[in-house]
Amino acid sequence: VQLQASGGGLVQAGGSLRLSCAPSIGIYTSTILSWYRQAPGAQRELVARISGGGRARGGTERYADSVKGRFTISSDRVKNTFDLQMDNLLPEDTAVYYCNVRTNREYWGQGTLVTVSS
Repeated sequence: VQLQASGGGLVQAGGSLRLSCAPSIGIYTSTILSWYRQAPGAQRELVARISGGGRARGGTERYADSVKGRFTISSDRVKNTFDLQMDNLLPEDTAVYYCNVRTNREYWGQGTLVTVSS
């Protein structure tokens, strides 16, 4: 199983980036899709999680307090991808971002670097 993450890069504070993850396994209603990040010297932390297609489809979404109102996670079962839209980025959002898929097993992407300059 492979998770291909893309969309990282360098952006100025206040800017936006969109990360995308394309798993090689199917995304189903029961699949839990997450984005984590790890800043230098810090532990990996959960950024956002979606299941059941998100709130618009009666599912769930969860966000870290530090990104609420700025980041949005979404999934597309037709494209078999899930994204993280990041707006109003702050320097403290700088980290390597990892996508994660959980079914009866857990899978990780390779990570994509997001750098926010002040």
